[in-house]
Amino acid sequence: MTQFLSQSFSQQMRLEQRLTPQLIQSMSILQKPVAELEAFINDALESNAALEITEPQGENLQAFDGENHKFPKPVTDEEQRLRWLDRYTRTYDLDRDERAPHSAGRASAGDDTDPKLGALANSPGREISLQEHLLNQWSLVEMPIAVRSAGEVIINQLDPDGYLRVPLNEIAARVEPPISLDLVRTALTEVQGLEPPGVGARDLVECLLLQVDALPGDNRVEREIVAKYLQDAAENRLPAMARASGYGIGEIQEALRVIRTMLHLHPGFQIGGRPAPAIRPDLIVDYADTGGGLTVRLARGNTPPLRVNEGVASMMKSKEVGKEEREFARKQVDAATAIIDAVRFRRERLLEVGRAIVEKQREFFDVGPEGLKVLRMTDLATEQNCDPSTISRTVSDKYMQTPRGIFPVRYFFTGGKETEEGESVGWDRVKARVRELVNAEDRSKPLRDEKIAEILLKEGLDISRRTVAKYRQQLNIPTARQRKQFE
Repeated sequence: MTQFLSQSFSQQMRLEQRLTPQLIQSMSILQKPVAELEAFINDALESNAALEITEPQGENLQAFDGENHKFPKPVTDEEQRLRWLDRYTRTYDLDRDERAPHSAGRASAGDDTDPKLGALANSPGREISLQEHLLNQWSLVEMPIAVRSAGEVIINQLDPDGYLRVPLNEIAARVEPPISLDLVRTALTEVQGLEPPGVGARDLVECLLLQVDALPGDNRVEREIVAKYLQDAAENRLPAMARASGYGIGEIQEALRVIRTMLHLHPGFQIGGRPAPAIRPDLIVDYADTGGGLTVRLARGNTPPLRVNEGVASMMKSKEVGKEEREFARKQVDAATAIIDAVRFRRERLLEVGRAIVEKQREFFDVGPEGLKVLRMTDLATEQNCDPSTISRTVSDKYMQTPRGIFPVRYFFTGGKETEEGESVGWDRVKARVRELVNAEDRSKPLRDEKIAEILLKEGLDISRRTVAKYRQQLNIPTARQRKQFE
């Protein structure tokens, strides 16, 4: 049997989509919140000689020189080109070997003050950590050297909330030289006597008991509740606690009040605190000065006045410089243009989405969360003739400052359903109604989830009991049994 191998050429047309580097960069910039955008632009200004910030019009005017009583000379194209070459040289550190050692600093010769040191001196001091706070107390306690070493290891192993979650036998092995487990227990007892009360506890019960023991007065009821009936207290089983302990319901209620108001579940967080993440709004919504309408604008930082440096652009076409310099200038201009276009696209898209949200959720700004309507990203993407992923990137990690506070932009996209009258009701409005019903209930006979669902059905909202329970949990509302108040 004969076999033949042959080759042939053919042409075919095929349509496919490919993400260009410029498109990928544009999508990345679109997704950045304002703080990340500013950091990105600052990095780009440092690395790209063709990108610069447009100066305000007032700064473009020639400044009056009061000493010589004349205007300074205008900057020529040659001087501008030299300035750009100097910036390029400093950016890429081409003349490092030729610079004098003292020229590296940015401070002027006539000013001995370093601006960075001045800013550092004026900045607020760092908050003391939990470990530093405890070690300061530990240094004042008289004890044997072995116990002191074990206590330092224990303090350094505490979690930020003050709990010790490392087994004691592991701590004994980490002490140099190794010590017995009994000495570690002794050191732990001493550490648990430091402020704030409750640090060094290995579980919740031990943490609360340490704090109860530190309270003034007679706290036998509080101690017994924490030691024996903590789960019953969490489920509001006061009659069962009264029968088992022999205390009256009034005594138990007073003890629970002390436990809830005087004790901390995470005592370590009392020292130093947890820094809250800074939130900077990308969109600002205000009431218009002319009437009851709303205005939408971008926050500062979203609209940086970027432009391509004229000196670099002219160098790209100049025959007076070499081919390598022209190619470098062309790449810099192309990269700067891509950044400017991407920032402009982000600005326009973010403003369009913000205006659409304010228009569709107008009732929210008048009545609050209960005024939120059903708004889905797919519907808005269809109206703006774009992909839903573009809307998702636009609102990702963005915040809107409104007369009612600062909200994530995603907050205004919500599902929901229609009432029997055909009115669109968002899920947040349903949650707000659930909270209203719970706040207005008779605490001696709290509303069960089934009863709340029945009330909502009478109001035209067909919501199941499970949905009510889910929203109640999201609102951190306890069950009906836990909300019940006993006489």
